Amino acid sequence: MTETAQLGELPTWDLDDLYPGKDSPELKSDLADATADAEIFAAKYTGKVADLDGAALAEAIAEYERQQERLGLAMSYAHLVYAGDITGPESGQFFQTIREQVNAVATVVLFFELELRRIEDADLEAKMSAPTLARYRPWLRDMRAYRPYQLSDEVEKLLLEKSVAGRSAWVRLFDETIAELRFPFKGRDFTETEILDRLSDPDGETRKLAAQTVGKVLGENIRPFALITNTLAKDKQIEDRWRGFERPISGRNLANFVEDDVVDALLKAVQDAYPRISHRYYGIKARWFGRDRLDYWDRNAPPPDKDERVVSWETARETVLGAYGDFSGKLAEIGGEFFEKPWIDAPVRPGKSSGAFAHPTVPSAHPYLLLNYQGKTRDVMTLAHELGHGVHQVLSAGQGHLMADTPLTLAETASVFGEMLTFQAMLRATDDRVARRAMLAGKIEDMINTVVRQTAFCLFERDVHDARQAGELTAEDIGKIWMSVQEDSLGPVFRYSDEYRHFWAYIPHFIHSPFYVYAYAFGDCLVNALYSVYQDAEAGFAEKYLEMLSAGGTLRHRELLAPFGLDATDPAFWDKGLGVVEGLINELEATW
Repeated sequence: MTETAQLGELPTWDLDDLYPGKDSPELKSDLADATADAEIFAAKYTGKVADLDGAALAEAIAEYERQQERLGLAMSYAHLVYAGDITGPESGQFFQTIREQVNAVATVVLFFELELRRIEDADLEAKMSAPTLARYRPWLRDMRAYRPYQLSDEVEKLLLEKSVAGRSAWVRLFDETIAELRFPFKGRDFTETEILDRLSDPDGETRKLAAQTVGKVLGENIRPFALITNTLAKDKQIEDRWRGFERPISGRNLANFVEDDVVDALLKAVQDAYPRISHRYYGIKARWFGRDRLDYWDRNAPPPDKDERVVSWETARETVLGAYGDFSGKLAEIGGEFFEKPWIDAPVRPGKSSGAFAHPTVPSAHPYLLLNYQGKTRDVMTLAHELGHGVHQVLSAGQGHLMADTPLTLAETASVFGEMLTFQAMLRATDDRVARRAMLAGKIEDMINTVVRQTAFCLFERDVHDARQAGELTAEDIGKIWMSVQEDSLGPVFRYSDEYRHFWAYIPHFIHSPFYVYAYAFGDCLVNALYSVYQDAEAGFAEKYLEMLSAGGTLRHRELLAPFGLDATDPAFWDKGLGVVEGLINELEATW
């Protein structure tokens, strides 16, 4: 535990549930056994997968799953160690060493999925008569979705082997560069997390100085960020061309098992709603501040009525678990385990990964949550968000290692729903008109940051990747694309200074997972639609909701939403979700 006077004791995680240490015999033994088992597996099955009957194929998949989970455990541990101290040379070295070892083992068994994809549909269906194989039908369905885009065994092996010295190395360079940056601010050197937090400070001069500092430091380091962005975009372009993906976003859509036209409908629906949501809200915010225009550093400024009380960790815990418990006792029970056990790392530390995440690790272990908790109301919402992920990961673990993971679009369901439960509980407990106004504004801004901003991020990525096909982009080129997309999405009320053109450089999703960001908008609109059903639902909604989370990656979005009468392929679905945001803006205006 670490302690800050106003925050109380903040938990730190204990990774011993995975391995007792970086040099532990258990980790070394697992990696050695993984290497040996992979070679035995390859000798037994290479070139023979298609000839196996259903029962034998199921046996092979079960062994493959066991081996993959062991590798996943080692990789999860290395990632969490690294996330706790990105700037530490030892943790970086450890992370890279484990990744290279795991990658080497994965290369040995790569043939298995390649051969599985080459089995003819009719032949595989005949094998499914074996009940043990039928259990793996969802995994086989999803894994074989890549069949049209699969390359030769030699090329696939080369791409996998080279990734540690290619894409993964560039991602690591980005992470370590960001983590090492320091932002001079009022006589101190701030980390990225600390300086970005000042962009929501109540004092306008503090926000201005913080924003200018962010832009200045990013601008001074913009060349490596531009190089990383260009290199990864080109790398993706080459692989997409070889695989036959039509558009840069198509590979991500396939990974999310959502059709291109569904994502196109989402992006268009949000773009069309810019005037009704973000432009309208920020116009209200400007009038609230008594201005005609806002500066870009005022985007996340707390409203004039904002209560800037510091929320202690204990209060945050009680608030979130209380909201979860009002919906479902089981949801709160699972969530409570994260606080009872050392599964959360909450304090801000130099060198620690910025932002927040929930890491599922592997089904035989348990998830871990990373936060940078500073006591803001927004931090409480982040806790509710990440805890939603954690509960989802616990519930889906029963599907086993190969089928527990949920596509990114659906992975945001539990997290955003947890946020909404927490917000509505806090709103119901607030009678004061001014306090309600501040709470509504905070929620609207969070939803705009999720739906509008993440959509704009996705459109920025689209334009960058499209432009990169004509040749390398300068930092100025990327900055122009950034400014165009921001002006379009945020509306005419904002003024921008020159340094804002560099703000694209710190956003990790562009580097870690290209086009990942639309999953947030997808999940938020989906949850808004789901919550509207919940408000009118009869008894049994919570049970159906928990069943949906427990399905993990076994069901697609159509199947998951059908019990609630929702269909993401219907364009009206997105308008339903966006309508919830408009309703909150209406409610905000009614507080005056």
